[in-house]
Amino acid sequence: MFDPQEIKRDFPILTKQVHGKPLIYLDNGASSQKPQAVLDAIVEYYTRHYANVHRGVHQLSDESTGVWENSKKIIADFFGAQTEELIMVRNTTEALNGIAYGWGSHNLKAGDVILTTVMEHHSNFVTWQELAKSTGAELKVVAVDAQGRIDLKKMESLLSTKVKLIALGFVSNVTGTVNPIKKIVEMSRKVHARVVVDAAQAAPHLKINFASSGVDFMAISGHKMLGPMGAGVLLVKKQLLELEEMKPWLFGGGMINDVTIAKATYHQTLSERFTAGTPDVASAVGLAAACQYLSRIGMDEVEQHDRNLVAYTLEQLATVPEVSVIGPTLPLQPNQELDRVGSVAFIYNGVHAHDVAQVLDSEGIAVRSGHHCTQPLHDACGWQATIRISFQVYNTIQDIDVLINALSKVKKVFNV
Repeated sequence: MFDPQEIKRDFPILTKQVHGKPLIYLDNGASSQKPQAVLDAIVEYYTRHYANVHRGVHQLSDESTGVWENSKKIIADFFGAQTEELIMVRNTTEALNGIAYGWGSHNLKAGDVILTTVMEHHSNFVTWQELAKSTGAELKVVAVDAQGRIDLKKMESLLSTKVKLIALGFVSNVTGTVNPIKKIVEMSRKVHARVVVDAAQAAPHLKINFASSGVDFMAISGHKMLGPMGAGVLLVKKQLLELEEMKPWLFGGGMINDVTIAKATYHQTLSERFTAGTPDVASAVGLAAACQYLSRIGMDEVEQHDRNLVAYTLEQLATVPEVSVIGPTLPLQPNQELDRVGSVAFIYNGVHAHDVAQVLDSEGIAVRSGHHCTQPLHDACGWQATIRISFQVYNTIQDIDVLINALSKVKKVFNV
């Protein structure tokens, strides 16, 4: 297994001190830090190859275009997708809105049903609320059980031929639950519903294969998986693009084939007809470098490391009487692996989450506090706010030990 202490040396920002203490960065669910390899790739592009793509016949334009196309291939390969299935966007939110405009507005009507869950990030919830409002479709929401897992019996009971779209996260950004995507895809096929998966929290921790997943759409944010901000991925099953069931939702230069006064035709390359205007090539370069970095480690190794951190964190938090852990703490079946990865959220009883986070910050520890863009989940479970610890390849067992020790300061400060 790789050594996270060695990995940590690849991340310049992790040498920083916060309030005179070594930085311990445990807010990776919001955004991860960047290795030197990603920073170098972006600088290399801007200093040696920068020009607009598909626009000129000069050498720099050719080089920039080559870098853009090669970066997309690296990213698509990393996610087990064809290059033509890859649409570069800014983030998961833009990808999900793209589905709403490019697919939903053309395929949904009054009486149709969109099915989602109460655990969704606002990006994968508000988007469908608004789509339902604009098309006349109905949004139905599936609850979670006491362990933070989707109520599959309830989901199945809501399935009918009226359900045209099922939208859910691969991994919850609060409970850490790994949802049974393949089982839900099988359920969806019985009613011929399309499936959208928000993989923002899965991509940093799990090996993803879009081709074998069976889902129709997948949305990913590069900045959570060591890549730069501004590099997001929308994967769309090739058949939906070929049949033009999924249509462009941004229009202008770059995505066109021919324009006359009367009409425009779109780019013959499927994914390019979704790239209107000048793309963010540097961010794609950075994300490609992040994919290569993770590939060198091996995503199976990454997943095991993350699962070990989750298990250790759960074990250590159980020694703090004031803490109540959010999400699965017991596997579905005896001798089965716990179906959570990447993060652990908790409530410190008697102290607001923001106050806990501020005390931890005073010790150099960065965590996330609040409702994590999942207000419906927090409301349903009666949580005012929670504290989330989230992991990356550079986090260590020692980081967790420092966190647990710092929690004792919360007790002293607030006298609980």
